[in-house]
Amino acid sequence: MRITVLGSGDAFNSGGRRHSGYLVESGRTSFLLDCGATTLLALKDLKIPAERIDFIAISHMHGDHFGGLPFFFLESLYQQPRSRPLVITGPPNLQTRVESLYRAMFGELAERPLTFPIVYRELRADCTADVERVELTPFVVPHLEKETCFGYRVCLDGKTLVYSGDCGWNENLVRYSQGSDVFICECCYFDSQTPFHLSYPELVRERDRLGCQRLILSHLGREVLTHQKEVGFECAHDGWVIEV
Repeated sequence: MRITVLGSGDAFNSGGRRHSGYLVESGRTSFLLDCGATTLLALKDLKIPAERIDFIAISHMHGDHFGGLPFFFLESLYQQPRSRPLVITGPPNLQTRVESLYRAMFGELAERPLTFPIVYRELRADCTADVERVELTPFVVPHLEKETCFGYRVCLDGKTLVYSGDCGWNENLVRYSQGSDVFICECCYFDSQTPFHLSYPELVRERDRLGCQRLILSHLGREVLTHQKEVGFECAHDGWVIEV
């Protein structure tokens, strides 16, 4: 399994970092975990064709995590014409939110027929789904009050990746990180404490309970970047390739 960090920043692009997006590849599939507003830019900078992507798994409906989908659609329609289906998975209300965003951003252009079908799959928490030959298990994390937000456990080619999405501390992180090879975990704050984002002291306190072999911090906010030399865990950066 190879993971390319397309964006390791927060919603504010702190430190000039791009929005959330992770390309996961093996010999038989390529997919995205989240598709923030800067994801297409990252793919082009890294010379990765969008057509390579088999499916996209969205953690939650914030623009820095799914706002890149309309650009991805246009790229697949006009620049790198696609004919095979694009599967998009995520939490409830996925299709409605994505299509509304596309129309809001591109108006009548979004009414034109696509050359490829989009297959939306709303996933159920704690239920493993086979998505394009990848075992994908979503789990609920606390981030929004009225909408479901997911983290993901991904099993592929005998390796396991866990992705927190955006969230405050919760026991599902402990549950799903057990036995994983790598855990990409959000760390938005260094000193501040909120119930909807993680802070570095919380992760220091709970690290021994996380059963992952490797913990990598991402979705790095201004506070963490200011104190990065004090952070004792690996921190993701844009363009980094992680071999698992």
